[in-house]
Amino acid sequence: MVVQLRLPGLDIESELEELRLLVRSAGGEVGAELIGRRERPDVTTYIGKGKAEELRDLAAQANVDVAIVNHDLSPTQERNLEKIAGCRVLDRTGLILDIFAQRARSHEGKLQVELAQLEHLATRLVRGWTHLERQRGGIGLRGPGETQLEVDRRLIRDRVKHLTQRLDRVRAQRGSRRKARDKIPIPTVSLVGYTNAGKSTLFNRLTGAEVYAADQLFATLDPTMRRLTLPGNTEVVLADTVGFIRHLPHQLVEAFKSTLEEVAEADLLLHVVDGASAERREQIEQVQAVLAEIGAADIPQLTVFNKIDLTDEAPRLERDEHGHPARVWLSARRGDGIAVLSDALAEYFRRARRVQALELPPRAGRLRALLYEHLHVLRETVTGSGAWRLEIELTDPDLAWLRSLPDLDPAWLLSETPSVLARTGS
Repeated sequence: MVVQLRLPGLDIESELEELRLLVRSAGGEVGAELIGRRERPDVTTYIGKGKAEELRDLAAQANVDVAIVNHDLSPTQERNLEKIAGCRVLDRTGLILDIFAQRARSHEGKLQVELAQLEHLATRLVRGWTHLERQRGGIGLRGPGETQLEVDRRLIRDRVKHLTQRLDRVRAQRGSRRKARDKIPIPTVSLVGYTNAGKSTLFNRLTGAEVYAADQLFATLDPTMRRLTLPGNTEVVLADTVGFIRHLPHQLVEAFKSTLEEVAEADLLLHVVDGASAERREQIEQVQAVLAEIGAADIPQLTVFNKIDLTDEAPRLERDEHGHPARVWLSARRGDGIAVLSDALAEYFRRARRVQALELPPRAGRLRALLYEHLHVLRETVTGSGAWRLEIELTDPDLAWLRSLPDLDPAWLLSETPSVLARTGS
């Protein structure tokens, strides 16, 4: 059974629809709904004593297993509701944690979810072991030095400390991998957006990967990265990340901070929006709020309005006041507009490029092969002395990487000019 309060300023229909989808994503079935109206939440039960008793009667009548309240409950409110209702009560954070626990596949993802669950559970321990709470005298009758509640709290603290240490090691490994990627100057593009906007479907369409994609919230939890070659032989690393949602629990943002660092370290964010959703404006605001929380608000964004197959719109590109790509309309499911997005991405990363000329002697064949592998060689000619004259399109990080190569003699670098796109301002 889902429970929703009609509080001032709350769009109850969109909140309820999202709650139903969360329940289905968790593998549940909505058997009953209870809606109440209050000016402010009740301190004791959140929904009020009268509604709590109505919840009890409806739960018994509908034979529900759990009542899910679409708000964050305090431990006291949750316990009081369970006592009155006679069934298990779960708040919004508990439901989302349950979905995350089902979706986690990687070692890091499972650690992150368990840490968030334990921190949530630590505030909800109850005195369920009263037979151990009293120390009694007599041989064989002395009780433990701690109550069971204290033992549970200590076990949780120890486990949280252990998980935090393991996650710190995983974060260090992720940082090492990121530094290794930075040695070869390939920009990173992170897919972000409201959950169920179609990020994973778009990721699969662009890269040919087989990331799990479904019409459910948080279908993808673990980040996936693939190298993508754009028109003009421009290479980027594309990252698919966990979707955002309104009222995303703070402990989840904290637990997944190492995963979300991939977003904060990106060169460009592809903000995927469900173009068919009536709530898309609010969803965009929610995504921007989470991006600000993880320190990614200032990263350049290209907005992608997905699902035009549901709105009968045509694929198109819209530019900003400077003539740069700003918004793309496409259908990831059908593939309409994918070429438009690929061209827009290629244009974005070629905009700040320049053309660098090099003249390599015949003995520099290994270096020539490396340049062809990692950079965009526009043209090559052979001089009368047998040297290779290359014209390479590159960015400032590309040039810095090129200058750092031990096999490169600085004398081989010739003149450089802005690229065609940079000169025209396209």
